Amino acid sequence: MSDWANPYPSDDPVSRLAFELSKLPGIGEKTAMRLAYAIVKRGKDYTGQLVRTLQQTQATVRFCNQCFTLTDREVCRICQNSDRDHSLVCVVEKPSDIYPIENTLRFKGVFHVLHGALSPLDGIGPQDLRIAELLERLNRATPAIREFILALNPTIEGDATALYISKLTRPMGIKVSKLAHGIPIGGQLEFSDKQTLSVALDNRVEMH
Repeated sequence: MSDWANPYPSDDPVSRLAFELSKLPGIGEKTAMRLAYAIVKRGKDYTGQLVRTLQQTQATVRFCNQCFTLTDREVCRICQNSDRDHSLVCVVEKPSDIYPIENTLRFKGVFHVLHGALSPLDGIGPQDLRIAELLERLNRATPAIREFILALNPTIEGDATALYISKLTRPMGIKVSKLAHGIPIGGQLEFSDKQTLSVALDNRVEMH
């Protein structure tokens, strides 16, 4: 969330719009103002459609009952796809991490979204993530899960989460691997190019 103070009068609607947009991740003051002007410039028809789309999205989007990504149905399209390899589960931190992996066209399994990573300094423990659901899924999955690919961001928090999951699941006889080197340390999956991710997926290494 941006921490810039609204420099315009409170009765200026464009600046109020920019200020609200600046609260979105990755949107700074200048970008927020450009977006605000662009929205207004597109006219009432576009603005009305944007508002309706936002309201519909907010009203219909929910978590998939199996993988916990965002979807408009009980079970998302990937989890429903019988052509996917349901014995191969790619574990990611957030729903937006699914798209770049799908975009590689190399991964044919399914996903599990943790909705974060372990961070004791921020008060985020295992109970705050979808780790219990991952273990439950492991126990009831049909076909049986044969491998977890831990596609977590290469950060201290991501590495700690990967190690924690590996220690929990390895005694169950499940292969646990992680993406190969190639993704920059401290980088984010959603900003990685598909060639880098393809290499990381193909050359994933088993965790010990």
